[in-house]
Amino acid sequence: MAEGARKVKSGHRGLATQVMIGIGVGILLGYFYPAAGTAMKPLGDGFIKLIRMIIAPIIFVTVVGGLCRMSNLKEAGRIGVRALIFFEIASTIALLIGLAVALVFRPGLGLNADPASLDIRAVAALGANPSTKMTATEFVLNIIPATVIDAFAKGDILQIMLFSILFGLALLTIGGKGQKVVEFFDQLSSAMFATLGLIMYLAPLGTFGAMAFTVGAYGISTLVPLAKVVLAVYLTCIVFVLVVLGPIARVAGFRIMQYLAYIKEEILIVLATSTSEVALPRLMTKLEQVGCSRSVVGLVVPTGYSFNQDGSAIYQTIATLFIAQALNIKLTWGEILTFLLVLKVTSKAAAGVSGSAFVALAATLASVQTVPVAGMALLLGVERFMSMARGTTNMICNGVATMVVARWDGALDVAQMQRTLAVAPDLAAESARPRVETL
Repeated sequence: MAEGARKVKSGHRGLATQVMIGIGVGILLGYFYPAAGTAMKPLGDGFIKLIRMIIAPIIFVTVVGGLCRMSNLKEAGRIGVRALIFFEIASTIALLIGLAVALVFRPGLGLNADPASLDIRAVAALGANPSTKMTATEFVLNIIPATVIDAFAKGDILQIMLFSILFGLALLTIGGKGQKVVEFFDQLSSAMFATLGLIMYLAPLGTFGAMAFTVGAYGISTLVPLAKVVLAVYLTCIVFVLVVLGPIARVAGFRIMQYLAYIKEEILIVLATSTSEVALPRLMTKLEQVGCSRSVVGLVVPTGYSFNQDGSAIYQTIATLFIAQALNIKLTWGEILTFLLVLKVTSKAAAGVSGSAFVALAATLASVQTVPVAGMALLLGVERFMSMARGTTNMICNGVATMVVARWDGALDVAQMQRTLAVAPDLAAESARPRVETL
């Protein structure tokens, strides 16, 4: 096995290094030649589209394959319940930490913005419809796709998950009659991840284009007026990962810094593209390689991408209080509590939507109506930089959640996890890419 791993590494030297170079060159190009940097946008967009193209089938084959490996329906239900418990606890802590930082740090204090000068049309241009209010009932009904094809065509993760779970449970109930179908899905899964391996060769180019566009279009200078709120979000995300997830990871048997080193390539890619979705397929592969059972990975990771958006929760809480402070709106504790409760629903209602945290924030403000939605225009200049922080935090948290649930359920090979994280994280990362020469 070590010989095979060395062979892989010799053919794919340092994707993380290549991605870092791409990010660095992109920053320089965008800074010194903004027009040229902005013109690189198609490179980043193309890479993201390639990854999104394969997310739906990978989720489908992974969830179905994982469910078919379970012993019974009770096991599937147990894993699902444990995952949801972790998600709700983690997201609630994230909201409270974001609230505490915003109240103490007060990032909007002194801006004294005029609500009449804010353009609501600029907010709507990013996909946030201020007039849209989704109830809990509408959210549940929206999980059910109009057709199976429609779910895959839209790439709606929740809808794909629903069909995948139903299909996997159906195969589980018919037992041996579905064995040939299960074997087919195993072969299809290998082909899908091999396709992903080919796409990942373009990661350095994609991250270069995305970062060059971000710096060229928005400029580092846009961070200066709003440096306080940007710094508050980034520092809070870092504190959440290290101070909250760190002890949780230790209880599960691993160190958070080792885990971060193991997924460093995914972190860099999400940072550059501002989209956590691009890391979803590779994250699932690495979690299986670190010792999590396929059934847990298949259920927890895709579900977490909709229900466990801790980075988004931090951003939305800080952003709301920032807007209120900037517009000199004093919120009562009752209004703050109402906002937090509504956000727990709207954040999930916007799951799967591009820029979902921004959309969820608009829906929350529209529902609560204590802070004007137009105030979000204050954040437009740094929205791209904000999405880097929340997307990376979301991805990190979902990986930790999967390992914790796997350990909780006895579905984690602890020896393999410790060996992989402590001995050769770089080698394990390289082996996540299929060997193209064997295809």
